[in-house]
Amino acid sequence: HLAKSWMKELELLVEGFKEVKTLHEDFRLFLTSMPAEYFPASVLQNGIKLTTEPPRGVKANIKRSYQELTQEKFLSCEKKPEVWRRLLFGLCFFHSVVQERRKFGPLGFNIRYEFNDSDLETSITMLRMLLEEQEGIPWEALTYITGHINYGGRVLSLIHIS
Repeated sequence: HLAKSWMKELELLVEGFKEVKTLHEDFRLFLTSMPAEYFPASVLQNGIKLTTEPPRGVKANIKRSYQELTQEKFLSCEKKPEVWRRLLFGLCFFHSVVQERRKFGPLGFNIRYEFNDSDLETSITMLRMLLEEQEGIPWEALTYITGHINYGGRVLSLIHIS
């Protein structure tokens, strides 16, 4: 996601901030990045670093998933509220297990997959939509969309799909 060819220019730009006399005292440069070997070390050394680490354990992951939900989103399925809350918990639990499984390296997955909060968010949106639009609970559609498209779309090995 980083423009590797632009990293040297970024490094020179950030180093040049020291020499600029007219730089406003409230100026701040915010950068977000995934870990990359070619990211300039001098940019990292001259700044404050913040990291977001996934919580440790399934319980902590579930708690984090729920903290991301607003009250409005939590109560948003008016047609089947009881089913919605139960399946919402199921999605958060599934997401937490997938996140936790990554930590076990080759014992969890042979390939390092980057599952993230957008996978859960998309699955929650689809769950709400399907529950609102369908009479019953569309189990096959939910399983396919969540397991094969939202999460399974990243999976390269057939062993990991089953």
